[in-house]
Amino acid sequence: MARPIKGVIDRHPTQILVPIFDMVTLVLGSLMAHLLVFGNGTLAEHQVLSVGIMALLLVVLNAAGAGYQRWRIQRINRLLLRLTGIWLGSAVICLVVIFALEVTERYSPLWVFLSILLSLFIAGAGRIVVQLAIRHAWLSGLSTKKVFLVGPGDKVVAMGRRMRNMPEAGYILGGVERIPGAPSEKDLATLARRVEEANIDEVWLCMSLDMGKSIRTILYALRHSTVEVRFIPSFSDMQLLHYSMGEVVGRTSIDLSVSPIKGMAWLAKRTEDLVVGTLISILIAPVCLVIAAAVKLTSPGPALFKQPRTGDNGENFNVYKFRSMKVHQEKSNQITQATKGDSRLTPIGGFLRRTSLDELPQFLNVLQGNMSIVGPRPHALAHNEHYKELVELYMKRHKVKPGITGWAQVNGLRGETDTLDKMEARVRYDLWYINNWSVFLDLKIIIATVFKGFINKNAY
Repeated sequence: MARPIKGVIDRHPTQILVPIFDMVTLVLGSLMAHLLVFGNGTLAEHQVLSVGIMALLLVVLNAAGAGYQRWRIQRINRLLLRLTGIWLGSAVICLVVIFALEVTERYSPLWVFLSILLSLFIAGAGRIVVQLAIRHAWLSGLSTKKVFLVGPGDKVVAMGRRMRNMPEAGYILGGVERIPGAPSEKDLATLARRVEEANIDEVWLCMSLDMGKSIRTILYALRHSTVEVRFIPSFSDMQLLHYSMGEVVGRTSIDLSVSPIKGMAWLAKRTEDLVVGTLISILIAPVCLVIAAAVKLTSPGPALFKQPRTGDNGENFNVYKFRSMKVHQEKSNQITQATKGDSRLTPIGGFLRRTSLDELPQFLNVLQGNMSIVGPRPHALAHNEHYKELVELYMKRHKVKPGITGWAQVNGLRGETDTLDKMEARVRYDLWYINNWSVFLDLKIIIATVFKGFINKNAY
């Protein structure tokens, strides 16, 4: 039996061609915008430079945010959301550079806007067309991967069912070898023979981690074959495998409770905070002046107040907010969360809290380095002391800098945490963010915050 056609739709060429396509798309969008705005398709030298900078940023942010991986099988809405976030992130950084160089007068705002819009549209449309074509090819049997499943009966049956339910993923079932425990020499010989006779492309070992010895013997049995082998762990093993790998005194370690934002990742996130934070601070400065005046006029006391919070690695710092409550004194070591209709709120306090405008001064914390734009929200010290005994892994939230917005907040977990279930849910989302952090995820959260993270009925 001949193998399916290879090379027509393979994984590696697309990871090379897509960045090139993005850069060509940006150039094409810029030329089209120039033609619409100025009547000609010739870019000036400074425009060529800005397009080149943004093209490089697109490739870097896509690579950092895994934008070039698995895009062919993503849902279209998630694909477009990821693409939009990275595209806008590149545009924001490029605009910050233009502002910093004080050459804004050389750029037409309409040309900049149309360039981004048209190139983003072309990039999105191109991906959708290619994705639909690839799925059609896979469903037609073109360039599919033939897979052989190995493992205990229940696990291979479950995986086979998933494969049949997802034909658009490009895999077809080529055979099954049920191995409940340690395989015998006969089992191994049979497996190697069946894989060779069926012209298998990939062998998937559907096993648990405690079958490590069996996995090694199977790999040895397939040593003469060029077939690709994948380990598909049990669901219960996924959490352990999700952690990053490290090295200590020459030995490999699994970092179970170590911040993933170190080294170059820390530099990337700090650069993101400084660039985006500076731009946003400039944009919101007039709004902050109006709010500060309104707070002073409607209630006696300072416009700003600060409270101690726990930050990165458990270090305390002072967080800034616009004052939304009347000046009062809490009982020692007690912080009472705001509730609906709270009598302590100032005339505009409820509005500031519902719209999250009271959080705007925290961009000062970001620029100081105490906070990040995206991260777990900082809780009052008294709440930390209370919940760290009730919620497992609660203090792991402090392995990164706290944020103005976060994964929990854009998923509706804002405002009062008046039950243990609510706090557990918030912590669960916070830990997921820490374990899955990327520049793209931050950009996605920032964009989601703009559309649905400011106003929330749960914020009092």
